[in-house]
Amino acid sequence: MVGNDIVDISEAKRTSNWQRPRFLEKLFTNNEQGIIKNAPNPFLKVWQIWSMKEAAYKLYTQLYPSKFYNPRGFACFMKEDFGIVKFKTFQCYVTTQIMSEYIISEARLNQEWMTSKVIKFENKNPQKQSKTIRKALIETGIDRFDISTEQVKILSSKYGIPSLQIPSKIVPLSITHHGYYGAFAIS
Repeated sequence: MVGNDIVDISEAKRTSNWQRPRFLEKLFTNNEQGIIKNAPNPFLKVWQIWSMKEAAYKLYTQLYPSKFYNPRGFACFMKEDFGIVKFKTFQCYVTTQIMSEYIISEARLNQEWMTSKVIKFENKNPQKQSKTIRKALIETGIDRFDISTEQVKILSSKYGIPSLQIPSKIVPLSITHHGYYGAFAIS
């Protein structure tokens, strides 16, 4: 099982107003709000923690298929090179990379290996982005599992949770996009 989330930093700067009244209180725990307020760059910390919550949510919904909105319920605890996110009795590990153009977080139940890739899109057209990321995902599946194009299929559950169908098994995956960036992670 795997979850991921990406934030295009330029897009977040352009479209978000994270400093408006009650924004932090609605989405972040008191502990997270303290981390944000004390960070050298609060803007980046907001989107790092947000991407950790989103990645953990995607992993959680693979285990417990559903759709709901409860960002404060996913509590992030920051370590030096990774974080732990908890929701009720659920817990996962999240690694985050903050690059100059984007922030990417990947969630897993343990420190298992995964295949992941970040893609820069040429435009923000959602249909073209979806086509581009799915093409790259199928190409990666072909290489990783040493199979032909006809043997790979991307599935989506009734809750919109994606998976990769290959001969004899279904492989968990996560897909994300924001602004000019997208990514996928395969368990």
